[in-house]
Amino acid sequence: MNTAHALAPEATIVVIGAGRLGRVLARALGTAGFDVRGPIGRDTEIPDADVALLCVPDAAIPQAAINARGHASLVGHVSGATPLDDVDFSIHPLQTFTGTESPDIFHSIGAAVAGSTDEARAVAAQLARALGARPFAVDDAHRATYHAAASFASNFVLAVLDAAAQLASASGIPQQEARDLLAPLVRRTVDNWDADGAARALTGPIARGDETTVARQRAAIDEVALHLRGLFDELTSATRAVTARTDEETL
Repeated sequence: MNTAHALAPEATIVVIGAGRLGRVLARALGTAGFDVRGPIGRDTEIPDADVALLCVPDAAIPQAAINARGHASLVGHVSGATPLDDVDFSIHPLQTFTGTESPDIFHSIGAAVAGSTDEARAVAAQLARALGARPFAVDDAHRATYHAAASFASNFVLAVLDAAAQLASASGIPQQEARDLLAPLVRRTVDNWDADGAARALTGPIARGDETTVARQRAAIDEVALHLRGLFDELTSATRAVTARTDEETL
């Protein structure tokens, strides 16, 4: 096994875990020129390699790391929230995956990297760059906060979009058509946020101070989707806080 400080072009990588990310990552690392074994299941015999990359659920990382020791010079995981207690390095692609993507899904995205040694950090950064991603450092002390940010930017957005689709459906628009109609609004909103930040990108009744419309929306939700009222109230409060920042910036 190669033990150099940087991985050689012919370095071997075993990807352990054949879920969504494991499948895409194995294809992408192979395309990048590495000798990839897997993805293999957690209960599969592990071949010797320079690097073992654990693409397993967070709770399975400790045992998977134990199993990989002795088969690889370095062991890493791809978790965004789990510290380095059981591994040498981590690389967390800041992206959402279905398992069917092509290797270019990694191009130009961020990848959070960390390592227990300089060598391990260098390998994590090298893997990120080989994938076409941009490595950035996140240490263990801030890992959970970083991962919460990712959840807000992806998982929670889907929960809000699902609520929007439910309300559109309640207004008489079929679910698929609702997604088609709302998607351009979502994309434009994200583009505006990316360009100017939330405070400057914010539009709508709360930004205008139109409390009559906000009350009318809330009453409609009470009538057709009472289970969404709590979410509406929380998001209304959060949006008012963004509006307050907008007002402060214009002083």
